[in-house]
Amino acid sequence: MKKPVNLSDIKTFVVLAEQGSFTKAGEKLQCSRSHISKQLAQLEANLGVSLLIRTTRTQHLTPQGEVFFERCKSSLNGISHAIDSVLESANVLSGHIKINCVGGMIAENIIASLVSDFMSEHPDISIDLDFSSHRVDLISGEFDFVFRMGKLADSSLIARKLTDLKVGIYASPEYLSHYGTPVNPKELTAHKCINGSVKNWLFINNKTSETLDVFIEGNLTCKNGRIMISSAIAGNGIIRVPSLYCKDEVEKGLLIPLFDEWYIDSTPFYLVYTQEKHKPMRLKIFKDYVVANFSKYLT
Repeated sequence: MKKPVNLSDIKTFVVLAEQGSFTKAGEKLQCSRSHISKQLAQLEANLGVSLLIRTTRTQHLTPQGEVFFERCKSSLNGISHAIDSVLESANVLSGHIKINCVGGMIAENIIASLVSDFMSEHPDISIDLDFSSHRVDLISGEFDFVFRMGKLADSSLIARKLTDLKVGIYASPEYLSHYGTPVNPKELTAHKCINGSVKNWLFINNKTSETLDVFIEGNLTCKNGRIMISSAIAGNGIIRVPSLYCKDEVEKGLLIPLFDEWYIDSTPFYLVYTQEKHKPMRLKIFKDYVVANFSKYLT
């Protein structure tokens, strides 16, 4: 005779398997490790199988635990979608959206404004906006949307390109007056440069399509665009940044573009999300809003 299984125990087990540790699961569920351990023991006793093997250093699912986890996770997602459908059947957009975006000036100047305006139009929707560059697992449900810059690896995700970001090379008049103006990208190795996350600066000749891949060690390495620009304005070196970052500084003459005969390929900027068929209406509305309005925030 089958023993009754508590749905709360199943939910706790799914979170534990997703998080990979009792500590992280406890933080997510806001309960103690001992409480999670008690729920797991109760679930295993009622099922009559071992779901998780735990040592002092690691934990991993048993074969039965893996099967149980995948099916329960799918079922719980189905319940979540059912709840969303019922709530949204009344034509009231509400709920929570989790968004991740690579940090920096695009996140602070563009995405933050876009999200703020979206929330003004849909006040019953709450948003968790995370600015970090760590690798995000959309499949696990950690985030609903991810904004990413640069080429993306092939995957089961949908990547909607929002724009191509023009990239330029800039220096201050003071720097060029003191150290001279490089004419060919090869000369950058003899100059002071300010690096972000890219150390190989790939140039293409406007006329011949010749390519030059220049490795830049950099006198300053910083992934923050504002700091890179302010340091360049102070005369500390040459920077490689999206032109959008320093449009005002170029117009004011604080920075000067270099290499008329050479350019750097534009960097694509994407909105990334999963291919689920039955997405909650709030996610569809947000995606449509971003696609329709993103270009307005570039000017």
